[in-house]
Amino acid sequence: MIPKSGGDYAYIHEAFGPLPAFLYLWVALVIIMPTGNTVIALTFANYILQPLFPNCEQPPDIPVRLIAAAVIFFLTWVNCTNVKWATKVQDVFTAAKVLALVIIIVAGIYHLATGNLENYQKPFDNTNWDLAAFATAFYQGLFSFAGWNYLNFVVEELKNPYRNLPRAIMISMPLVTVVYFLANVAYFAVLTQSEILSSSAVAVSFGNRMLGVMTWTMPFFVACSTFGSLNGGIFASSRLFFVGARQGHLPQILALINIKNYTPVPSLVFLGIMTVFMLITSDMQVLINYISFTESLFILLSIAALLWLRIKEPNRHRPIKVWIGFPILFFTICLFLVVLPIVQRPIELGVAIGIISIGIPVYFFAIHREEKSKWFMKFMERAMYVSQMLCISLPEEKQD
Repeated sequence: MIPKSGGDYAYIHEAFGPLPAFLYLWVALVIIMPTGNTVIALTFANYILQPLFPNCEQPPDIPVRLIAAAVIFFLTWVNCTNVKWATKVQDVFTAAKVLALVIIIVAGIYHLATGNLENYQKPFDNTNWDLAAFATAFYQGLFSFAGWNYLNFVVEELKNPYRNLPRAIMISMPLVTVVYFLANVAYFAVLTQSEILSSSAVAVSFGNRMLGVMTWTMPFFVACSTFGSLNGGIFASSRLFFVGARQGHLPQILALINIKNYTPVPSLVFLGIMTVFMLITSDMQVLINYISFTESLFILLSIAALLWLRIKEPNRHRPIKVWIGFPILFFTICLFLVVLPIVQRPIELGVAIGIISIGIPVYFFAIHREEKSKWFMKFMERAMYVSQMLCISLPEEKQD
């Protein structure tokens, strides 16, 4: 129905107008995208370093951050240089991710089949049944599924999106859900709850217990997995900022395209800088809570946009149709995830709400006002010129 890149941004803009769409773009710029990529980069670094520090609960903080920064810079360079390289990286490392998960599942099933059922005797002992805690736990779990909507960010680059987009969703979502469920069954069969909570690299702890001389394969495969995930995050996130700039909601610098490689180099470089900046902290749980609340809030808004358009424009052409019950159920779940954690995580959520609120005056000062101050316009013109020279980039050509 909305064949535009940008994912949630495109839907919110279509249904509710420029201000809510800009606020999504604002928090995606400041929190969601760079923070999500930072968490994945930190996970990669932890798994790379864990075998070098076998007697430590987690590797030293400084090396972890340095390796995370290095992989962010490298993958930003790959995405700037060649789209085909980026897609090849994605294909190869996604295969490595699936292979690692298959190894975990097979080892876990073998462990259960040999009668090791003690971890499942009382699986819900000491469970916190508070609803707000449930929502916070969902935040941590749902982060594993981050990226399920990345294809919507690059719709304009898809071949035959009306056929390939639903096909990709129908194949990938059930497959990912089943594989992740079985992987967690394996984890809990082999490791106790306390071991899982205390480990910064659960798959490594699992491999140490189950794989013997092949223990080294687990950090290698999981590092490959996170490497591929980070590559996909950088690829999709940069397109969101590119679309927002093209729409006039971000500086036009971010809408420039490299004339040689046809990649949005300024957008990729800006995203890389923001992602590295987020390495000021390596506390992944806090970072995930920041992401998950804001992401759930705007996913709630984008699903509300689809429901609103169903009411407002019932006769609009919809090449891809689903039963109305699915978005209503999803809307209800997102509402639960937005409202209940306010009691459980007031500080993190307060910071997130504060950042969203700051976006309102930014919008009216820098976007909504027709007459911009002369110094601001002169600064942006100069910045545009410098970016075009440094990145060898030009604005996208408009087709009539």
